[in-house]
Amino acid sequence: MTRSILYATAAAVLFPLSAYAQSPDPDALSEVVVTATRLPAIVADTPGARVIDRSTIEQRGAVFAADILHDVPGLSVVRSGAFGGVAQVRMRGATPGKTLVLVDGVPVNDPAEVNGAFDFSGLELSDIERIEVLSGPQSSLWGSDAIGGVIAFTTRDLDGLGADLEAGSFGTVRGRLAAGVSSEQYGFGAWVSHFDTDGVSAADAADGNPEADGFTSTTIGARGRYAFTPGVAVDGSARWTDSEVDLDGYPAPAYALADTLDAQASEQWSGFGRLRLSALGLAHQFSVSASDITREVVSSFPSVFEADRQVFRWQADGSAAGVAFVIGTEREDTEGSLSSGLTEALGTSSAFATARIDATDRLSLTGALRFDDTDDFGSKTTGRVSGAFEAGAGFILSAAYGTGFKAPSISQAVCDFCFSSQPFPVLRPETAEGYEGAIGWGSADGRVAGRLTFYRLNVEDQITYVFDPVTFDSAYVNVAETATDGIELEGRGRLGGGFDLTIAYAWTDARDETTGARLLRVPERSGSATLGWTGERLSGALTVRGESDQDDSGGVRKAFITAHLNGSYALTDKVTLTARIENLADERYQQVLGYGEPGRSGYVGVRLRY
Repeated sequence: MTRSILYATAAAVLFPLSAYAQSPDPDALSEVVVTATRLPAIVADTPGARVIDRSTIEQRGAVFAADILHDVPGLSVVRSGAFGGVAQVRMRGATPGKTLVLVDGVPVNDPAEVNGAFDFSGLELSDIERIEVLSGPQSSLWGSDAIGGVIAFTTRDLDGLGADLEAGSFGTVRGRLAAGVSSEQYGFGAWVSHFDTDGVSAADAADGNPEADGFTSTTIGARGRYAFTPGVAVDGSARWTDSEVDLDGYPAPAYALADTLDAQASEQWSGFGRLRLSALGLAHQFSVSASDITREVVSSFPSVFEADRQVFRWQADGSAAGVAFVIGTEREDTEGSLSSGLTEALGTSSAFATARIDATDRLSLTGALRFDDTDDFGSKTTGRVSGAFEAGAGFILSAAYGTGFKAPSISQAVCDFCFSSQPFPVLRPETAEGYEGAIGWGSADGRVAGRLTFYRLNVEDQITYVFDPVTFDSAYVNVAETATDGIELEGRGRLGGGFDLTIAYAWTDARDETTGARLLRVPERSGSATLGWTGERLSGALTVRGESDQDDSGGVRKAFITAHLNGSYALTDKVTLTARIENLADERYQQVLGYGEPGRSGYVGVRLRY
């Protein structure tokens, strides 16, 4: 078996969640490449990696990122309110601030959020071409914030004119208009999308809270590229989102979640510019990226938070003696608001290197090393090694070991929201190590593929907010140690007759090693199954998703199973009708304790492509 054939098979085995690219052979799985590894890699060399492409997003009828990240094993999506409520992701039990989120390579985590976490609630998928998920410590690639892993979104390269319109339950309207031109030398595209709904009560309406909480969001984006010569090119993108959401709070005298007139408005933009050139036998990239967010909360305790981040990066790709490598340096500066209205800044200077070698036709090895020097919390070196071995008979064995760290967030660094009669503790960065092993298999005809992954993630010196009910002292301290053991099972098969089946299951034992308690908002068992069908004009998918009981603040969120149906019909090669039904069985359930999800709801739309 040649290496290229091995790579194609490995991609089929290790990326069962990704859709099949268009190919002359409808039963053949195409080679899939992950790029968030800095050094583009075939999936066999990348344990813990998954890709969701555009065709999968459309097959599932996913509108927002949280809608489809549910189906990635090892990810726990928690959403406080169905439409526009804060949505955060926990990867392999790690707290939300330990997941790094990238849009076109730009870090977009919120430096003004207490843990530095990203809110997925307004991230609409209409302009997203692919989603890459790298589970496990990735600090050797991306530095701080990547203890749990990385989720990278890539926007679409446009060629032609496109329009989408959808309307349905709860007064919901969604629209998108996009246009672009694309050639080998240049490309430019721009789009605008809008989502508006009357919504449902964020506080579970079945508990006597009937007031609907609306949500509206507008996104405008553009991206472009131009090649001056084969060795010199520039590219860049920009994305702006403005959203408003009605919230529910904890009013006196009961201080229990109930209908209120609280609201939040947020505005966020991100973008990058990059120069690519070939010199001295290397492919160089010089880039600058930035993101900015403003959040304003209207409530009995109003607040305004602003934050921004800039990253300046140089990296060079090359190969020598059969080793492909990337080396680079970067500088990151962040600034964020505090509850006092003042601002605080943090910064990190870094150097990194990644290399891959095909030791034999069947064995590939990858290693990464990174040095981060923070302005306030010292320096840290992290690393990662991984390997993949084609064992024959369609089996691929892969494994990885990595370390990670997370510097305190801006709020934690200055002990925002703290009170103490004693000096606040001096915080240390959180550290982590993780290892995993996987067995993948793909049938010789390429119709069936699957993977079973075992992993462990340990986090030490986890930063925790503590409160003394006697003295009322409160502060952030390094006290907690957490550990997560898990199993992730995933597979995909073509069943014949146009049908395909995708399954994903995760068992996650996430616990506080200090107390022995389970970590909050991480279900022990979760899974999904999608049965899809593709015909000449008609296509559709039925997704069933479930989670076990989940420990939450104030109690236990009950287990649930829900189903969603999505379909489309191509009237012509340019006009497609769409329809979807959410919560098909009208199940009453909650993703977060106290926050209700909508009952059965339906939406119809049309897609135009010219």
